[in-house]
Amino acid sequence: RAFLLVGAATDVETVNEAVQAVTDFCLALVKHHSALYWPRVEINPDGFRRFIDPSGTVAGVMSRIDANRGVWKAPAGLEADLRGVLGARVRMSDPENGLLNPQALNAVRVFPSGIVSWGARTMDGFDNSGNDDYKFVPVRRFTSFIEESLFRGLKFAVFEPNDAPLWSQLRLAVGAFMNNLFRQGAFAGRTTREAYFVKVDAETTTQNDINLGIVN
Repeated sequence: RAFLLVGAATDVETVNEAVQAVTDFCLALVKHHSALYWPRVEINPDGFRRFIDPSGTVAGVMSRIDANRGVWKAPAGLEADLRGVLGARVRMSDPENGLLNPQALNAVRVFPSGIVSWGARTMDGFDNSGNDDYKFVPVRRFTSFIEESLFRGLKFAVFEPNDAPLWSQLRLAVGAFMNNLFRQGAFAGRTTREAYFVKVDAETTTQNDINLGIVN
């Protein structure tokens, strides 16, 4: 359930080269668990100015927004300013950014208000990719967050009898977790009923599942 941040090659110097780089990009990875950022950013932490891959800085942006707003908030926009960064290797216009975004290449943009992450697509989020579920970084990361949280939080159930009392405990535990997220604004919907549901019962877990030691 990790999420990979990828930088374009160091020799990519123009928007057209970046578009071509995305076209040629081929890695043995799960593309909806990764995101590509460009261009390189300039830093000067020790008196020596240099350009580096933006991925580490973007990871810091994600961490800050996760803490301040939540994993469900896109790590992009004016709020997603790259702190400690002096500039971007390539400054692009809106039309140039419009060439990158449909290719699922997230731009680092320079605005009067600061240097920001200006894109939130996964590498599987290019136009007409067919993967509309995980087109955007916050959707993929939030789904992974829920999965991992439930995986860790429900381990108490591993050696419990697989029957109605356990299912009730699971509904209570998962419902409380989801309700807390709802109250933080993580879901669409005006009410909890519109936002999510938790179902653990004899319909989700059949007798055959019980025989196999599975609870759904």
